[in-house]
Amino acid sequence: MWIDPVRDHRHSAPRDDERTIMTTTSRSWPDQLAAQLRWHWDHQLSARLAGLTDEEYFWEPVADCWSVRPRGTSTAQMQAGSGAMTIDFAFPEPSPAPFTTIAWRLGHVIVGVLGARNGVHFGHEQVTYDSFEYAPTATQALAQLEREYRRWTDGVAAMSEDEFWAPCGPGEGGWADHPMAELVLHINREVIHHLSEVCLLRDLHLHTIRQDAS
Repeated sequence: MWIDPVRDHRHSAPRDDERTIMTTTSRSWPDQLAAQLRWHWDHQLSARLAGLTDEEYFWEPVADCWSVRPRGTSTAQMQAGSGAMTIDFAFPEPSPAPFTTIAWRLGHVIVGVLGARNGVHFGHEQVTYDSFEYAPTATQALAQLEREYRRWTDGVAAMSEDEFWAPCGPGEGGWADHPMAELVLHINREVIHHLSEVCLLRDLHLHTIRQDAS
C-alpha cells in the first residue's frame, strides 16, 4: 500500500475518513487514486484556495513574470487563448523559465494538466492552450479549476481495472503505449505539486504585504 494521506502530526492514528482511503481490500486502484486526490482537495487544498483575490491572482513577486493578461498587453514571445485574456509562453521554453504568477499556474493546471486529459480520455470538450478562455478573475479561475478537478476524479473513479491498465492511446503522443495507470499517477502528482505552489505564493503574498505595510 503506497497511499499515505498527510496527517496532522498530533494524531497517533488515522481518522475514520483517512481509513477509508487507506483500506485496499475492497476498492479498485482507479477508485483509490480518485479518492487520494479527493482527500487532498477536501482536507488540504480547498480551504487554502478559498478567498483567492484578484490581487493575489495577478501578483508578480519578481520582474518579467509569465501571467494571464488582457489580450494585446503581453510582451511575452507568444500568447495563447481564445478570449479576452491570454497566457504567456515561449517556444522553446527559455532556461531558466520566467517565474509564473498564480494566474499562470492555475491556467496550466486547468488546461494543460486536467482539461486536455478530460477531453481526450473522458469525453469532455477538447481544450488546448490556444482554444481556452482564460479567467479574468480569481473567482472564475477557481470555478474552472474545480470543474476540471471533478471531471478528472469522476472519470478516474469510473474506470474499470482493464481500462486502468490499458495503453493511454494517441492522445498522449509519445506516451501512447504507457498504461493509463501511469498517467493517473502523473496527473495526481502534477495537481498536488502545482497547487501547492499556488498555496505557497498566497503565503508569500500575505507576508510580503504585511512587511510592506509595517
